[in-house]
Amino acid sequence: MSTPLISVVDDDASVRAATENLLKSRGYIVQIFASAEELLRSPHLDETSCVITDVQMSTMSGLDLLAEMRTRGYDVPFIFITAFPNDRVRASAIVAGAIGFLAKPFGAKALIEHLNTALKAYGGRGGI
Repeated sequence: MSTPLISVVDDDASVRAATENLLKSRGYIVQIFASAEELLRSPHLDETSCVITDVQMSTMSGLDLLAEMRTRGYDVPFIFITAFPNDRVRASAIVAGAIGFLAKPFGAKALIEHLNTALKAYGGRGGI
């Protein structure tokens, strides 16, 4: 089995960099995006094994990204991160199919645990 490709989408550069560094230190292949639209335009979209995304971004939210990915036929796990956690947003994410939901700042251990759960639940596969 090949190394999973994890796509990180967040409009905060420091969160992208910290998450990328953490995941690379754990041996994952990581691609980072400043917006949902950037991910959707990626030539490696069909290789993505898991998406870690901010909920609230300027143009397209993480929830909208999940819906768009499902519309396009991509069945990959999503882990949501947010600086503004509330029960309504958490419930919406879970109903939409999120594997995990973390409040910023989140711990490395919690993110890795969610990622391991996500990859196991989806058999480590990405794409359509």
